[in-house]
Amino acid sequence: MIRVAAVGDIHLGPGSAGLLRPAFDTLGGCADLLLLAGDLTRHGTPEEARVVAAEAAGLPVPVVAVLGNHDYQSDRQEAVADELRAAGLYVLEGDGVLLDLDGTPVGIAGTKGFCGGFAGRSGSEFGEPEMKSFIRCTRASAEALGRALRELREAGSALRIALTHYSPVPDTLAGEPREIYPFLGSYLLAEAMDEEGADLAVHGHAHLGTEHGMTAGGVQVRNVAMPVIGQAFSVYHLSPDGAAAHGPFHTPQEART
Repeated sequence: MIRVAAVGDIHLGPGSAGLLRPAFDTLGGCADLLLLAGDLTRHGTPEEARVVAAEAAGLPVPVVAVLGNHDYQSDRQEAVADELRAAGLYVLEGDGVLLDLDGTPVGIAGTKGFCGGFAGRSGSEFGEPEMKSFIRCTRASAEALGRALRELREAGSALRIALTHYSPVPDTLAGEPREIYPFLGSYLLAEAMDEEGADLAVHGHAHLGTEHGMTAGGVQVRNVAMPVIGQAFSVYHLSPDGAAAHGPFHTPQEART
C-alpha cells in the first residue's frame, strides 16, 4: 500500500516561515510521498518560494509539486520553480516523474491546468481570439497531462497520480459559488485522466469546495486545498493491485494546523 500525503493552497510568505515544517517532519511515519497542489506562495515571488523550499527541503519522503495561479502572479513562475527545484523538489508542468517507492514504481503527472468550465457549461474555441486563446491554454494543459500519464504507463508505473491545481470535476467545487465554476477548472483535465488512466487525481484552488469527487471514468478526485482539508496534509492509500482505499486517513495530531 502506497501512502500519498497531499496539500495545496498553503500560500506561504516570509511571515509564515516554519509554519508547516513541524507537520512535514512527521511524514516519514505516515506517508511515502508528499504532493503540493499549487498556490504555494502568496504573490509568486522568489522570496516567497524560498520559504516554501525551506519548509519542504530534506524531508524523509519525495516532494512533487505543481504551481498555481498565485505562483504566477508576479510573472516570476520560472524563478519560483527554480527555487523549489534547488531544494530538491520535483516541479511538474506538462510532464511527469517516476518514483520508486519501497519497490513500487509510482508515476506522478502534473500540470497547473486552467479554467473553462465543465460538460454542458463550458467555454469553447469560438469567437474572439481572446476566447480562443483562453480555451486553447486549457486544452494544451490537458493534452500535456494526458501525454505525461501515457508516458508513465509505458515506462512501467504500477500506480499513476494526476496532480493539478485547477479542478478536473465540478464535484469537488461544491460550496463555491456556481457562477465561478468556469474559473475553477475544466472538464478537459478529467477527459485526459479518463483517456490515459489514473489511480488518483489531486488538486487545490477551490478553498470553499469539497474534498471528494470522481471523474466520469471513475478516477477518484481529491481537493486538498488546505482550507478544505483543515490540516497540514491528508493521506490517501493506494494499492498496486487495484484495491485502492482513498482516505483521508487520520494524520498525526501534530500535522494539524
